[in-house]
Amino acid sequence: MNIIKRPRRLRVNETIRGLVRETRISVESLVYPLFVIEGENIKREITSLKGNYHFSVDKLEEEIKELMDLGIKSVILFGIPNEKDEVGCEAYHEHGIVQKAIKEIKSKFPDMYVITDVCMCEYTSHGHCGILTESGYVDNDKTLEYLGKIAVSHAEVGADMIAPSDMMDGRIGFIRDALDKAGYVNVPIMAYSAKYASAFYGPFREAADSAPSFGDRKSYQMDPANINEAIREVELDIEEGADIVMVKPALSYLDVIRKVKDSFNMPIAAYNVSGEYAMIRSCIDNGLLSENAIMESLISIKRAGADIIITYFAKDAARILRR
Repeated sequence: MNIIKRPRRLRVNETIRGLVRETRISVESLVYPLFVIEGENIKREITSLKGNYHFSVDKLEEEIKELMDLGIKSVILFGIPNEKDEVGCEAYHEHGIVQKAIKEIKSKFPDMYVITDVCMCEYTSHGHCGILTESGYVDNDKTLEYLGKIAVSHAEVGADMIAPSDMMDGRIGFIRDALDKAGYVNVPIMAYSAKYASAFYGPFREAADSAPSFGDRKSYQMDPANINEAIREVELDIEEGADIVMVKPALSYLDVIRKVKDSFNMPIAAYNVSGEYAMIRSCIDNGLLSENAIMESLISIKRAGADIIITYFAKDAARILRR
């Protein structure tokens, strides 16, 4: 007798589907990006990132309270200064925009976990992620000195975690050493280890005013065609002291996330970047996709192996998970 196998028995209703669900998103695994600008009483929607805003420091309290109420306990900060120069000195100034934002958040919400992006592109007049040589090439080793200063300046005002996104060689070891020498041995590093030179960063570059004034970033960010190189980059960051490694972007690099997860016994973060967000958000707003696309995309990142997801959809996902 031919007996029909019936896997549909475990799909009959939401209760049984929930019981056997293999991959789950929790609000605790989500990190929400915040863009902070100089000024007062500013909450201005970012045109390219609908539903996300530029905040002045005095408007952060309301936003952080909303995040906490939704159960979102981690943010990553990006600062946009009023003034830029060749060496991005506002990035490590004690009264810089990110430094002020960290102090504001930690003074009123000490339980909010504050991660800070450590890079120079938002702060340099040329928009590149480091110090330039006369020929316009980013000087790797000279840039390390500035990244170390930026990281320590964030830790000094209360940052819980440092996240270097510059893709300079050796920066994780250099920053780890700088933090340790300054007494911040317990401040972890989340390394942007496999950060690709992606077309999906466009909306972020508008939001952070960080587009390069000339050329591109292909001499330091990774070639989208390469996966073995990503494994080498991750391995180097782990050797240098990274506590968490990241793949960025997420959706076009799910295979990279999976290979990193299978290769290393480490916490893996993935950045669901601005272009990925903007595409899905636009399709939902125009009726081309249902809101279910939000969770389906996040689940794919989780299923690929990410433990932590940095996403502009964090608030949407938190609300969906509460239903």
